[in-house]
Amino acid sequence: MDIEIRQINKKDFNTARKFAIEGMHLNWYASNRLELYIYSKYFWYLEISKATKALGAYMENKLVGILLADINDESKIYQSIWYKLFIRIISSFISLLYNNASNAYDEANVKMLKELKKENNPDGEINFFAVDPSIKGKGIGTLLLNELEKQEKGKFIYLFTDNGSTYQFYTHRGFYESGKTDIKLKLNKKEVDLTCFLFSKKL
Repeated sequence: MDIEIRQINKKDFNTARKFAIEGMHLNWYASNRLELYIYSKYFWYLEISKATKALGAYMENKLVGILLADINDESKIYQSIWYKLFIRIISSFISLLYNNASNAYDEANVKMLKELKKENNPDGEINFFAVDPSIKGKGIGTLLLNELEKQEKGKFIYLFTDNGSTYQFYTHRGFYESGKTDIKLKLNKKEVDLTCFLFSKKL
C-alpha cells in the first residue's frame, strides 16, 4: 500500500496521542485509565505546541505514523491558548505527584544535552516520533525520517529516547549515540531501572 507523508491534520491529534501511549510507555506514569488519558493528552499538547514540523504518515487517508520536530528559527505550527492552559495546570499536578520520576528523567536529558553542546550546536530536536503499533515493520518510521531529511537537509538534530522504546531503530538509520545515562524511576510505589539515550545526526 502507498504511504503519503504530509502535515498532520488536527482531526488526527487524538490518534497520535494513542500511538504515544504504547510507543512511549506513558502508562508507566499513570495508575488508572483516567490518569493515562489526562497524561497522554498533556504529553501530546506539550510536544505539538513546540513543533515547527508536524509530519504525518497516511495510509489510505488514515494516520499511521507521526514525527514532530522543533527546528531553530522556524515558526511553531500549532499554537493554542487552551493548550498552554492545559499544560500549565497538568504540569503543576505532575510536579506534586511524580516529582521524583520527572526530575530524574529530565535531569538525565539536560545533562546529556549539555555535554553534546560542548562540541556541537544543534539546529533542532525530534521531540515526538511514533508509529501505529499495530502495523510496525512497514518502513513508516524510515519514510518520516527521510521526509524530514529532505526538508531540513544539512541540519544537525538530536532526540531523547530510552530502552523502554525501540532505540536501536536510530542506530540503524545513521544516528550517533551521543549520550547514555542509567536512572531509577519511582513510579506508583515501584522502582523502574531505565537507560536514557541522546542520539544525534546531521541530516
